[in-house]
Amino acid sequence: MEHTEYKPYLKDITQISNEQKLEQIMRESAPFMRLMRYYKCAMMEIETKLNVLNEEYSLEHDRNPISSIKTRLKRLPSIVEKLERLNLPMSLETVERELCDIAGVRVICPFLDDVYTLAEAILKQDDVTLIRKKDYIKNPKGNGYRSLHLIVGIPIFLAKEKRMMKVEIQLRTIAMDCWASLEHQMRYKKDFYFSPEMEKELFECAEMSAVLDTRMDALRKEAFPEENQ
Repeated sequence: MEHTEYKPYLKDITQISNEQKLEQIMRESAPFMRLMRYYKCAMMEIETKLNVLNEEYSLEHDRNPISSIKTRLKRLPSIVEKLERLNLPMSLETVERELCDIAGVRVICPFLDDVYTLAEAILKQDDVTLIRKKDYIKNPKGNGYRSLHLIVGIPIFLAKEKRMMKVEIQLRTIAMDCWASLEHQMRYKKDFYFSPEMEKELFECAEMSAVLDTRMDALRKEAFPEENQ
């Protein structure tokens, strides 16, 4: 179904600079801003679902499986860069159809089992559609990064229509998030050479973090045996 208000407004601008591209996009930004609001609404829907699950779990088990929730919308320069990198047309249709990480929700959990408990609970809801799943906990990235990534479809209800929007949900433990945040700061520090020795050291830290998660989860099972029933 074609939505007329979303006709391509990003022209074929492959022959001009990034600065000119951004200027052109911003001059015609009303449709872009509308789409970003839709993504924001989708993030709010997911965040509400997670908060409800967190509250329910705390009533049943006297603890919370969520330590914190962070949300973010991909910024315009990052969207343009990704479209260029993937050699995709610069149109709103392309953004909505091809990019799955415009809206992001990051869920930080105390324990490893909480990650999978929450993922299973939210995917059971009949208005959440799983589009893609990448388990970087069971299959870590080469640098040691671990997290569970879910791309889901979620409906938002507007005054005159219902729209399906995509949201990326990242679920990770406190230890995983700490490692990822610090690794990102060092790897992408400006005017700094990130050496192979540092990369090796960070990988070993990731392995230590994984051991910590496993041991803490074992302690959780002793402290909260009712959760294992």
